[in-house]
Amino acid sequence: MAHTKAGGTAKNLRDSNPKYLGVKRSDGQAVGVGEVIVRQRGTKILPGKNIGVGHDHTLFAMSAGVVRFRTKRKTDFDGRSNSRRVVDVL
Repeated sequence: MAHTKAGGTAKNLRDSNPKYLGVKRSDGQAVGVGEVIVRQRGTKILPGKNIGVGHDHTLFAMSAGVVRFRTKRKTDFDGRSNSRRVVDVL
């Protein structure tokens, strides 16, 4: 009679792998063609000049140059305006 009975189950032992999101190249850094600049979920940072967008909203360089971040005022659908971050390769 030495077996364990009715121990229950653990529900919180699963964990997902890290996704390594974020800004990969900062302002003023030189980049080559195809280098990833930002990995993001949704377009938190908008694409500017010489920037391509991947299917998962990854921003990458379309030409070699220097990374520049700036802000841009955008009008929402309800008429309110807010500032959004934009990245360019110049």
